[in-house]
Amino acid sequence: MLTIIRYSVAAVLILGALYYAWMGLPRFNQVTMDERQVEALTLVQSSPAIGAATILEAMNAHVRSMKDRGQGVRLGEWRVAHVEGDIYEIRVQLRDQSVRGQWFEREYIWHAHLGRKKVNAASLPADGVTPKEPDSDQPMTPPVPGVS
Repeated sequence: MLTIIRYSVAAVLILGALYYAWMGLPRFNQVTMDERQVEALTLVQSSPAIGAATILEAMNAHVRSMKDRGQGVRLGEWRVAHVEGDIYEIRVQLRDQSVRGQWFEREYIWHAHLGRKKVNAASLPADGVTPKEPDSDQPMTPPVPGVS
């Protein structure tokens, strides 16, 4: 009887470990990207950013500064989806902890136009990282004050 109990406990432990490994451990992304998706991701990550040379550097700098302050932070994996034609959507989630301990999750979304080699912010968080291009119909010189 004692032998049956020991085997049962061992079986439960092994099954529990296998279940944990199946559900809890991070997986390698086995989905491979085609060359157009890689090009779209590279276009977004290497685009200029506000306060950094590139969007990728800006995101990594934010993560580094949060960790240096002892706050929790996690940058998710970059995901690429084809929208239509030459347009791809690139997403990344950022979870960070406020000074008070609350967790916030933001999703940064960009649209990469491969034909025009242009990146547009498609979410409010991404808009805070991506610099605005000057409008071509706007005058390059500021208006003179007092003149209408």
